[in-house]
Amino acid sequence: MKKSVLFLMIGAFAIIAFAFYNPMNETKVGHIDSEYVFSKIPAYQDAQDELENLSNQFRAEIEAKYKIVDSLYQAYQKEEVLLPHETKILKQNEIIDKEQEAKDLQQRYFGQGGLMDDKREELLKPIQDNVYTALEQLATTGNFDYIFDKTTGEILYAKDAKDQSDALVRQLGY
Repeated sequence: MKKSVLFLMIGAFAIIAFAFYNPMNETKVGHIDSEYVFSKIPAYQDAQDELENLSNQFRAEIEAKYKIVDSLYQAYQKEEVLLPHETKILKQNEIIDKEQEAKDLQQRYFGQGGLMDDKREELLKPIQDNVYTALEQLATTGNFDYIFDKTTGEILYAKDAKDQSDALVRQLGY
């Protein structure tokens, strides 16, 4: 008796599930591995190498500025007790100015909107745009609803027809 009730329940569940199943509404999802994709593009690797070289050059320049600050400070510490008050203040200001120059240079190179950001945009954006265009074509021709990046977890492509934003706004009464 228990077996027949169990089979009856499973059968009823299967009938209900298949009654609501509509293959035309099936969501097609895919994913890519962006690290893998970009690693296969020689121009991207060349751009990464160029950015690394530029970064190393900038770091060396900044490091040289900080070495000057350090040597000025060490020299100041050695002669501080012998210096008159006005000379101490001049030397302290010189050290502070040199340190500020180093910080400003670091900000100019690596800060938000700095030279590294500009160069990264210049070198990588065209390649990334090309990859995204190809991804959209792949999604459209493959009839995908969504494509995720398994490296970052981001949604890279979403079919506009699946966007439920307007329905949610209407449901909220706006």
